Amino acid sequence: MTDDIINVDYREKIPNNVNLTEDRRVLKALEGWHPGYLDWWNDMGPEGFQESLVYLRTAVSVDPKGWAKFDYIKMPEYRWGILLAPPEENRKIPFGVHLGDPVWQEVPGEYRAMLRRLVVIQGDTEPASVEQQRHLGKTAPSLYDLRNLFQINVEEGRHLWAMVYLLHKYFGRDGRDEADDMLRRRSGSKDAPRMLGAFNEATPDWLSLFMFTFFTDRDGKMQLESLAQSGFDPLSRTCRFMLTEEAHHMFVGETGIGRIVQRTCEAMKAAGIEDPNAIDKVRALGVIDLPTIQKKLNLHYTLSLDLFGSEVSTNAANVFNASLKGRFRETSIDDDHKLEHDIYPVLKFVDGAIKLVDEPALTAVNMRLRDDYTRDCAKGIERFNKIIERLGVDFRLALPHVAFHRDIGEFKGLQATPSGVLIDESAWAREKDKWLPSLADGEFIASLMKPVSEPGQFASWIAPPKVGIDNRPGDFEYVKLAA
Repeated sequence: MTDDIINVDYREKIPNNVNLTEDRRVLKALEGWHPGYLDWWNDMGPEGFQESLVYLRTAVSVDPKGWAKFDYIKMPEYRWGILLAPPEENRKIPFGVHLGDPVWQEVPGEYRAMLRRLVVIQGDTEPASVEQQRHLGKTAPSLYDLRNLFQINVEEGRHLWAMVYLLHKYFGRDGRDEADDMLRRRSGSKDAPRMLGAFNEATPDWLSLFMFTFFTDRDGKMQLESLAQSGFDPLSRTCRFMLTEEAHHMFVGETGIGRIVQRTCEAMKAAGIEDPNAIDKVRALGVIDLPTIQKKLNLHYTLSLDLFGSEVSTNAANVFNASLKGRFRETSIDDDHKLEHDIYPVLKFVDGAIKLVDEPALTAVNMRLRDDYTRDCAKGIERFNKIIERLGVDFRLALPHVAFHRDIGEFKGLQATPSGVLIDESAWAREKDKWLPSLADGEFIASLMKPVSEPGQFASWIAPPKVGIDNRPGDFEYVKLAA
């Protein structure tokens, strides 16, 4: 295998638009990293499906004709590419102290460590989600969903390649060491965990997967949008292309939750069950009751809120000030893009109460990004509620208060209800199973997780999709399972 890897034709095996074959130093570094990546993929990628043929989309270039090629392929043979969005001619830095300067094509020496950490943190999330999802293929509710899982997995792998390329290209020995460490860490490991908390959580079932891709991949969208504003142009271009694939991950999450909600409501109406809180009766239909879906929503939303860091952050201010990471859709914001005198309202715990406090906008960039994220999430929740309303069930899903179930920031160490009422530890211990998934909830969901592998067939707890991938018919064999 080693000889094959050393003789890889990177123009064919690894689609790229960064002239890899002409950059001998980076090419040699990637040749050294590639075997370790394949070892990681075979050890930590989808378990039991490495020999299956999967109908996957592969990006081979950034133009519309080459962005998405569909074909059957074994996942270890996927063509992980290094693709950057086309450069913008005469692009200027859109924020921070370097506002208006030409963007950088090389790493500014004074920001080297800060920039490397941004790349590493983003890069570390990509393999982590593959590790979290590696067992889910065994309980897929359909071949359609199985294929979508594997599409997400290979694209997360490609996003890792994208960040590793930046490390090898621009950060020398330190970058090579960081790239190796990304293959050494493992989600949930006691000795070498992933860097961010949400990426060390288990993903035990498909409802968890859909919640993860709805909430946590949406955080990924917000972070990539912010990094796409960067004054370091190679990072900006890398993230702009990654966003085209991130949209599919969120699509899988939103449509997955929507299909579960739809199936539950349809089953309730068919059985004449009007009360969504008649949990035992609803579960007896072989579907997931709406209150349990709300609990899963509460869990994954709050875990994702923690990914934004502290609401008021000097580190975030320094990164913005250095023109390395901007805000969501920076260029559309109507201000001076330097934030020297602006303020921004931040929810804080003050004198025993939760209050809005004006903070310097520069130190509150995390809070603003989190607010943008919450608004984006809320739009998706309303789409779920329209499904429930259309099917005539009296229930509404809702995002919990930002003080609920927090482990980072202003509300760490506090206990609050989903509506934002502060409570003591004893009340939390008594009531938390009403708001977060209990052991019994997890056991029930696990009992439904039986694989469905006949083309066109779906598990009892999820509705079929409205349309197939690549306009394929409903009984298309998206995954050809190995014998």
